[in-house]
Amino acid sequence: MGIPGNPLISEAVAINLLAGATGSASGGMGIALEALGSKYYELSLSTGISPEAFHRIASLSSGGLDVLPHNGAVLTLLTITGMTHKDSYKDIAVVAIIIPIIATAVAIVLAAMGIY
Repeated sequence: MGIPGNPLISEAVAINLLAGATGSASGGMGIALEALGSKYYELSLSTGISPEAFHRIASLSSGGLDVLPHNGAVLTLLTITGMTHKDSYKDIAVVAIIIPIIATAVAIVLAAMGIY
């Protein structure tokens, strides 16, 4: 909550970090919104940013750091394909970390401009 600037950035960072820590998009989003959801809703009302924009950013940002190497889906994927983290993780990182983080940043910029 202490990140200066647009509260959507604070929300994205909080959810992304918790998703990374839990290795789960839904787990990180659930924990973050349980703890901070009411505060983000109050910020929505006081800043004029729609609750829908907060929801969209929460959903997008949960899909960034959730696929760190300890993620169950990544481990299952690598087991089924017979690949290793060393062989595959660069590709996984581009598709499942970098692109969602870029999409979240674009969505924050658009929401800040009132386009959502």
